[in-house]
Amino acid sequence: MRIGLHIADFTYPAGPAGLADDLSRIAVAAEEQGFSRVSVMDHLWQIRPVGPVETDMLEAYTVLGYLAARTEKVDLLAWVTAVTYRDPGLLVKAVTTLDVLSKGRAMLGVGAAWNDEEATGLGLFFPPTAERFERLEETLRIARQMWSDDDGPFEGTHYRLGATLNTPQPLRRPYPPILIGGGGERKTLRLVAQYADACNLFGGPELERKLDVLRTRCEEVGRDYDEIEKTVMARLDPADPKAAVEELRGYAALGVHHVHTVVPDVATIEPLRVFGSEIIPAAAEL
Repeated sequence: MRIGLHIADFTYPAGPAGLADDLSRIAVAAEEQGFSRVSVMDHLWQIRPVGPVETDMLEAYTVLGYLAARTEKVDLLAWVTAVTYRDPGLLVKAVTTLDVLSKGRAMLGVGAAWNDEEATGLGLFFPPTAERFERLEETLRIARQMWSDDDGPFEGTHYRLGATLNTPQPLRRPYPPILIGGGGERKTLRLVAQYADACNLFGGPELERKLDVLRTRCEEVGRDYDEIEKTVMARLDPADPKAAVEELRGYAALGVHHVHTVVPDVATIEPLRVFGSEIIPAAAEL
C-alpha cells in the first residue's frame, strides 16, 4: 500500500510571503519520506470543513506546476478538479502540460464539483447537478480522445470541439491516470467503472459497501474490477503511528491500494518524518 499527501490548508506561520518556500519544503520533505503522491484541492476559497472561507487558498494548477519544478518523483494532481471550472480542452491541456514539465508525473483527478458558494461568489459556471454529471462524462470522453491518436472533432451535448489536437502528448503512457472523486453509487461509481483508472472513496463504515457497488458497476459495463486502483481519503494521525498502521491494515484487507491523507502541522515537517520512519514502511508491507 502507498501513502499520499493531500495539502488542503495554505495557512502557515510565515504567511503569504513565505508560502512558496513553505510549499517547497513540504513537497520535498514528503518526497524524501516516501510519500508517493502530492495533491492539492481544486478550490478557490477554503472549504468550511478545513477552515473559514477567508483563509489562504491557491489555484490548483498553478501550485502543481510550481511543485513539479521542486520535486522529482511524486505524482502530482488536483484532488479533485471541479469539472465545470475549466472547459475540457483547456483542462486536458493543463494536465498534459503538467505531465510534460514534471517528466511524466501528472494525474487527472476530477469530479462533478460541489462548492456552489465559491462558484457563485466568483462568478464561475455552476449548472445543476444532473448537468454537471453529464459534463463530467463528456470531459472524460474528451480527455481519452485528446490523449489518443484521434485529433478529430468531438460532438457532445454540452461540448463541441472542432479538433482535439493535443501536441505534445503526455509523457506518461498511455495517458496520465484518471482518478474520479466521489462515492455516489448511481452516477459516480458508474463513471469510475466506465472511464477511470482509480476511484476515490472515504474511509469509514460505508467503504466496504461502496467497493461492492463499484464491483457491480464494473460487471454492468464489462470492466475488470481489478484494473481500477482503489484509493481512500482518510486522516491518519502521526501522533499514534500504531493506530495509523492498524487502520491501514483494515483498508488493505478490503483491497485498497492507496491511502491519501492530510497531515496535521505539516509545515513543521516533523509529522512527515514520522510517516517516513514508522507508517510508510509498514504500509508498503501490507
